[in-house]
Order: sequence, then structure tokens, then C-alpha cells
Amino acid sequence: MSFYSDVVIPFFYDMAMDKPHIEEGRKNILKNVSGEVLEIGFGTGLNLPHYPPAVSKLTIIDKNPGMNKRAHGRISASKIKVDNMVLNGEELPFEDESFDSVVSTFTLCSIQNIDKALKEICRVLKPDGKFFFQEHGLANDLKIRKWQNRINPFQKIWADGCNLNRDIKLLIENAGFDITEIKNYFLEKGPKTHTFMYEGIACK
Repeated sequence: MSFYSDVVIPFFYDMAMDKPHIEEGRKNILKNVSGEVLEIGFGTGLNLPHYPPAVSKLTIIDKNPGMNKRAHGRISASKIKVDNMVLNGEELPFEDESFDSVVSTFTLCSIQNIDKALKEICRVLKPDGKFFFQEHGLANDLKIRKWQNRINPFQKIWADGCNLNRDIKLLIENAGFDITEIKNYFLEKGPKTHTFMYEGIACK
């Protein structure tokens, strides 16, 4: 990990993502999470205060040690039992059908092999498990899409691998999921190229 990835990116992630207009989406998507939960791309732990009492255990993974360092205080303050691992989501070290719920927020944009990661999520979910996601991605406006595609090469460099132009719905469906709920919207603040949201629930 470079200094930029390990220190600068986690710092700016905390600053940019800890905002009221983003928190509403977190609260909405996490309120129905239950049982043994896996969170992919835990980041600095901004989801942690919004997990409901129905969560019996939380396993968290993130490949960035710097994110893990910034999350430590939130993990220590949590009443939820947390199993913390520093690894990526492309090869999960868990048995098939291990989790009741899998959560991903602002993560699918930056996983390099996204197809593989989503298939891994599908594999570790129980047959009646649910995948909860809140992600930014490809907009529903053609003009904005054009700008997303133009900007994306630069975005990946300065934002440590983050992509603006991933069709999150299509990617999830192609991995073998059935999306039962989805809501698309633009966040209230920020450029439209960066703020088109996919918020929903999917089943195997």
C-alpha cells in the first residue's frame, strides 16, 4: 500500500462520506439486516452505528489497512460482536452458505474483479439470505453517462480504483441474484457524475 492509499484516501473517505444526505441511505438499507452478517468493503466503519439489534455477529473485510486503522475506534465502541479481517472481496475465506446477510455500501465501484466478488457474495449467502447494497454508478441519463465514461480513467487514478460507470443493477443480476427491491436517485449534493445511486436488496 502506498502512502496515498493507506493514509490520504481513508482520511478523505471519512470527510466525504460522513454526511447527513448519505447517512439517510445507510440507515434505510441497514434497518432490515439481521443474523450473521458479512460487510464487504467496511471502510472506516461508517455503517456500524446503523446496524440494528437483530444482527448477532458482524464479519467485516476491507483490503486497505489504512481504512482499518481509522475504523478501530468505531469498532471498539460498538456493542456488536465484530470479526475484523484485512482482505479483498474477490476470494472470501468462508464456507458456502455461511451468512444470513451480506452488506456492501460504496464498495462495488472499486473492486477490481467485480464479477468474481459478486459471485463470492452469492456463494457465501445462505439460500434464504439477502444482499443489501447502496452503491453509486452508471446514471440513467445519457448525457451524464457520456461524462462518466470520459472522466472515469482519471477518477480511477485519484480515487484509488473507484469507477463512475458501473451498471450496478446489471452486475448484480449477472452474478446470479434476483433483485427484489431497488431505488435509483441522485444524492442531494455533489456532481451528478458521482452521485447516481443504486440502493436495494437482492436474493439468490
